[in-house]
Amino acid sequence: MTNIKKNYIKGNALHKIALDLIPGGNSLLSKRREMFAPDQWPAYFDTAKGINVSDLDGNNFRDFSHFGVGTNTLGYGNESVDNAVLKCIKSGNMSSLNSPEEVYLADQLVQMHPWSNMVKFARSGGEANAIAIRIARAYTGKSKIAFCGYHGWHDWYLSANLKDKKNLDQQLLSGLSPIGVPKELSGTALPFLSEDLNALEKILSTGDVAAIKMEVMRSKEPTKEYLLNIRELADKYKCILIFDECTSGFRETFGGLHLKYGVHPDITVLGKTLGNGYAITAVLGTKQVMIESQSTFISSTFFTERLGYAAAIATLEEMQAKKSWSLITNIGRVFKNRVLALVTKYGLEIDLSGMDALASYNIQHTDMPAVKTYLTQEMLSHGFLSSNLFYPSIAHSQKDLDEFFDAFEKVVQNLSDLIKQGDDIRKHINGPVCHSGFKRLN
Repeated sequence: MTNIKKNYIKGNALHKIALDLIPGGNSLLSKRREMFAPDQWPAYFDTAKGINVSDLDGNNFRDFSHFGVGTNTLGYGNESVDNAVLKCIKSGNMSSLNSPEEVYLADQLVQMHPWSNMVKFARSGGEANAIAIRIARAYTGKSKIAFCGYHGWHDWYLSANLKDKKNLDQQLLSGLSPIGVPKELSGTALPFLSEDLNALEKILSTGDVAAIKMEVMRSKEPTKEYLLNIRELADKYKCILIFDECTSGFRETFGGLHLKYGVHPDITVLGKTLGNGYAITAVLGTKQVMIESQSTFISSTFFTERLGYAAAIATLEEMQAKKSWSLITNIGRVFKNRVLALVTKYGLEIDLSGMDALASYNIQHTDMPAVKTYLTQEMLSHGFLSSNLFYPSIAHSQKDLDEFFDAFEKVVQNLSDLIKQGDDIRKHINGPVCHSGFKRLN
């Protein structure tokens, strides 16, 4: 058993307090330490710069995990972006008047996506997706949504689990509870799986579907033919096509991933990387569809807060100057190839998925949660935040990669030895194993 020589006194004490004050201990499932290595994953950060993160107890780590849950492709604390934000802070981030940056950013995004004409902004991905759904329902006058993939926490999405509590299990997160969602919404959100055009058309054939909502890519790359077929079905059944690119946008392309395939939606949603860690999301669409947002009510004070706009404008400029999407795609490709080669070298099987700049990997075993927890635990002892996800940034250097894999090889070799000996991996974990989905904590 590895004795992790990390001091988590302050972090653990604060986390204990948090569980009494905050439902679940924090406000984002993906950042719960229980998703990685309960009692071992550092709960709170003090500073974050480049790929380096220090916690409340002065422990230092290099981040090779989901990197701010996919927000910081330019690295933590990018100087150009932070300077733009600081300038706004000094001149005022809020006023009774509108910030001109809202218009500047809207213009840039429309130019980047020539099929679009108008933009509405929000602050989170869930909000933006809810806005897109509201607009689609307003435009079509219909209520039902056919969807594929993960699209946030709002009622319209979680209502899928009212009809069958497992409807969302294959869409990314399992075990999501629809408690608190009005039962009257049952049957309004209808899931289909990627590539299953027959299932989608069966849903659409009822004629009461307002929108097809889907991620362009999550784990498996789509074909252009598949996306064109989706576009044709949307046109055939007179519903809105919404591409949710909160996660995939700006990773393989400068803008939405759909630009790579030349298949245009009626609405697309961009977020996460858009502000390099600052809160900003965008809902882009054609004028005839987006103008219907004026027929309903979509309005919020902090949609107009200035810092997000300024951060996004600076982020886009920095991305374009450094071709960040190309850099992180190359880094991710190298990472996936090295993981595959190393795991294979030690006689283990691995499942690799996701675009190169959103890599995920699982070493195959009958006790997958134990394997993930063991890998996370051991990499923490080498000074790396690591799980089964790697979202690269332009701040990940060749030296960082080499040093990560020096440590990772030792860990994989030890894991391989345990498996070949038929040992119980859980006996080598310093605490509980990670959660694999949503679980109530308090």
